[in-house]
Amino acid sequence: MGSDISGMSPDVDLLVIGAGPAGLSAGQYGARAGLKTLVLEKTAPGGQALLIDRLENYPGWGAGGEALSGFDFIQNLQTQMADFGASLLNEEAVAIKKDGSLFRVTLAGGAEKTAAAVILATGALRRTLGVPGEARYTGRGVSYCATCDGPFFRRKKVFVIGGGDAACDEAWFLARLASKVVVVHRRDRFRAQRALAERVLCHPAIEVRFNTILREIKGDDDAVSSVVLERLPVTPTESEPLVYEDDGAAVFIFAGTEPQSGLAPDAAKDEAGYLRTGARMETSLPGLFAAGDLRAGAFRQVVTACADGAAAAHYAAAWIDAQRGAAYGAPA
Repeated sequence: MGSDISGMSPDVDLLVIGAGPAGLSAGQYGARAGLKTLVLEKTAPGGQALLIDRLENYPGWGAGGEALSGFDFIQNLQTQMADFGASLLNEEAVAIKKDGSLFRVTLAGGAEKTAAAVILATGALRRTLGVPGEARYTGRGVSYCATCDGPFFRRKKVFVIGGGDAACDEAWFLARLASKVVVVHRRDRFRAQRALAERVLCHPAIEVRFNTILREIKGDDDAVSSVVLERLPVTPTESEPLVYEDDGAAVFIFAGTEPQSGLAPDAAKDEAGYLRTGARMETSLPGLFAAGDLRAGAFRQVVTACADGAAAAHYAAAWIDAQRGAAYGAPA
């Protein structure tokens, strides 16, 4: 481990915050680059990847029906990272401060860790609806990612909950696979971009139900079988809402996500709070990088999160070398 330009030696060269696919990949590539690397995770490693029942769309994996679960995939990543020499610490980072050329990361218990560079891989949390059955059937018919889970419901009827860009885009994707897609939106019109909304409204395999709310998700022990919907009154003569049950094999919920970017209050973000980065995964704060779902404009898939983590670690290593006067590439 080297010293920073002021001569002080940090605790680690590279500190990664978050141990989902992006963070674990960053940890692996940081260690492979010869950096003393520490990954912080406040809960269990894996993030939203742990909810994946069968990871069948990771390139090179899952051929012949032998797809891994999200849990097994994360276990493999964690073991691989440790084999390369990176460490994992179950602690929550609560603040990041730049002190000269070092970063000081404060942990929940008050201790500090210093690092030459930091990668944020804290991801984004999906917004849930909190309706009965949602938590019980998550991973068994309730999903928050059509690209991930849509292929499991080919030629079946599915529901999409939401009216923004993501809901309309994912409904269009699901219409290629499902026998019928029912889009349920509580308002009387979509919030999505006009082109996306019109594409959904005109698709023969998509039915749109405006002024309608999801009230409950039902099923048996293994899978979703139906939903309870409530149609809201839209005219003065409709004094009572209409509550009814409708059969379906899956419910895809798109109520938005919340980027976990609070550790970088001064870094540039988009209007939704996602961190803006350049092609080298660098944020607007020198030495602070971001990877995975936290990044603005990211295609939020396991494979791209892993790629982000690898790239962020590579460019963080180049940035550290540049600061120490041993650059083998241009600084980020």
